[in-house]
Amino acid sequence: MTAPAAGVRCMLLRGGTSKGCYFLAEDLPAEPALRDALLLRIMGSPDTRQIDGLGGAHPLTSKVAVVRPSAGPDTDVDYLFLQVGVSTTEVSDRQNCGNLLAGVGPFAVERGLVTPGRVETSVRIRMLNTGDLATATFPTPDGRVAYEGDAEISGVPGTAAPVVIEFPPGSGPLLPTGSVRDTLAGLSVTCVDNGMPTVLIAASALRLTGYEDPAELEADPVLAQRIREVRIEAGLLMGLGDVAGTTVPKVSVLAPPRHGGAVSTRTFIPVRCHTSIGVLGAASVAAGLRVTGGVGEGVARLPARGDRLRIEHPTGFLEIESAVEQKAGGALPGAGRTAVVRTARKIFDGTAFPRPA
Repeated sequence: MTAPAAGVRCMLLRGGTSKGCYFLAEDLPAEPALRDALLLRIMGSPDTRQIDGLGGAHPLTSKVAVVRPSAGPDTDVDYLFLQVGVSTTEVSDRQNCGNLLAGVGPFAVERGLVTPGRVETSVRIRMLNTGDLATATFPTPDGRVAYEGDAEISGVPGTAAPVVIEFPPGSGPLLPTGSVRDTLAGLSVTCVDNGMPTVLIAASALRLTGYEDPAELEADPVLAQRIREVRIEAGLLMGLGDVAGTTVPKVSVLAPPRHGGAVSTRTFIPVRCHTSIGVLGAASVAAGLRVTGGVGEGVARLPARGDRLRIEHPTGFLEIESAVEQKAGGALPGAGRTAVVRTARKIFDGTAFPRPA
């Protein structure tokens, strides 16, 4: 008879339009291979239903955040994002997740890693996947995290307390290929990285309207093959290496807005179509739209003034403030300030019991 698996302390939070399991690093094995094997058992992978674990049978609900106190003085906590495969045994750390990022600050307060303020709390976060930084600010009346509030984000029913996330400019180039436009798999694209490596393609170049339902796009094997080809070539050109087995770069298909926003998007992760759009993916799209000569020209409708852009997606929109710094002497532009409002909600806090090894 197999001995029951030991439980692991875990908190399940909805962060933005994703949902994930949050762990303290000290509660998981330090060795990555052992950690990943445990997480697969906790999430119920590999299984398309993830019926024997906490995963929700979709990449957006098969996510993990690992949080620990920061060693340096510039940040409060370190955040490692892990994308857990649904039907595969892959656990990938090759990308960030800006949606789960919304829950990192509240989780850090709940676990005693950060002392809360009496009105609101700002948590400085280092994203270990890339080394980038973010600051999350959220209400903590009387020193307790408030999850209820009046902030509404598309793709999530109801309202919740706002989590304002601000990103300083990244250390890497905004245009990692060194060009405003590139040709990949016979398509004109703009490769941009403002926190998430992303390939921008006009919907018309793929003979799409850009308004198709995600299920319709996922059911098109020819489109899936084109997306794969673009990703493979983009990975090499963007310095990411062989990306055949990873979820980055993302591919975002652009069409003119239909609901008063700047652009309509359909984003693939890696070939499944996102029902909304990730925070960092939206940050890269927004910055890419402001690049003169990029594929967004003639597609997007940018406001005459101000940094705020409304990025439309299949279930609504995401508003993001994004600026691009133009350089003198014909040099490529760089990323400026980026900020977004998300929400988070604690769903449960307790013990997860993994499937026996």
